[in-house]
Amino acid sequence: MPQIPQNKKAALPTARGIRRKCSNELYRAIKRMKVHIPADLVKQGEAMYYRKVVGNLIWIHENRSNRKVQCDWWDKEVCPELAELWQLDPGRLSSAFRDAYGG
Repeated sequence: MPQIPQNKKAALPTARGIRRKCSNELYRAIKRMKVHIPADLVKQGEAMYYRKVVGNLIWIHENRSNRKVQCDWWDKEVCPELAELWQLDPGRLSSAFRDAYGG
């Protein structure tokens, strides 16, 4: 197996980068659903999503180029809890997230 050059290996993202990405991904999904979610519930959702991403960071990093697999993970691990927190239909939330994330 050929060696990957040092400059081609991606480093793990920083905590700040992860937090910003989680926030942006949820913002885009909310925007596509055209619903209002109170700011405190959005913050709770972002915190929950951030914790789940950090908990599975190695797997997510290994699959960083496969957004479909990442969206499948999001559907199983994040969507049900987030839909319950925000009182939304999980199917609609999943569809909006996939549309926003590109999976």
